[in-house]
Amino acid sequence: MISVHNLSYSYPKADRPTLNGISFEFGKGEIFGFLGPSGAGKSTTQKILYKLLGGYQGEVMLENRSLNAIGQDYFQRIGVGFELPNHYPKLTARENLKLFGQFYERSKLLDADALLSQVGLSEDADKRVEDYSKGMKMRLNFVRAIQHDPDILFFDEPTSGMDPGNAALIKDLILKQKAQGKAIFITTHNMDTADQICDRVAFLHNGEIAAIDAPNNFKRQYGQDTVHVECESGPTPEAYDFPLQGIGTDTRFLKLIAERQVKTMHTQEATLEQVFLQITGKTLQP
Repeated sequence: MISVHNLSYSYPKADRPTLNGISFEFGKGEIFGFLGPSGAGKSTTQKILYKLLGGYQGEVMLENRSLNAIGQDYFQRIGVGFELPNHYPKLTARENLKLFGQFYERSKLLDADALLSQVGLSEDADKRVEDYSKGMKMRLNFVRAIQHDPDILFFDEPTSGMDPGNAALIKDLILKQKAQGKAIFITTHNMDTADQICDRVAFLHNGEIAAIDAPNNFKRQYGQDTVHVECESGPTPEAYDFPLQGIGTDTRFLKLIAERQVKTMHTQEATLEQVFLQITGKTLQP
């Protein structure tokens, strides 16, 4: 649905480009993740894709049309969940949705009460947003992004400021948007979020894409092809490693699990944090 070719961008007076010739694409029914530390260029890329920033070099295409040639109707097709909540604080959640809903076709608007219920804000729907926690504001951000049923969704750190329960809720709702055929672009430095919901991820480092692949492919490629087994043995468990290839006929492995009490057993896949570190030499954390 959206394809990007050789995209570069420099902020005025910057000593180097923020983006330096990046290329990627993502389509319907896909969650595409941009992973990188703060300052890598993730948010800049998003701002270009939802037309908040112009003056870039390269090409951005939506269904074979240049983004520069598409008018205001583009904003009817996209929903944006910003990293920092930007609501009207003196208005309630319900009033915020009503206000922003006026920018979109009325026939496409989803029921506000149902949306607020999905993110656990029903009881606080008529509370002023200035009294919301950051996590509550982020949940309202999500609702506002999807209230007009857009084809394309952009989320910048969508679970920022949330407790684990609400973060899991938002990730599940994003997956439901994917199941409806939406094209979804997420920027994050949170490897768990990317690992759990993204179909593919791009590693952005110093304004360049270092690698693109599915999370599972990255983890297998950069992990160890072994199974790590820990067995009960007094206060300190005994650990053993076996080659993953042919483990079903490995007599040492079969003897161990038959005779010993196994405490844990894991394949030695790398985490996305470890993969990013191996590829770029930098950590994903800000």
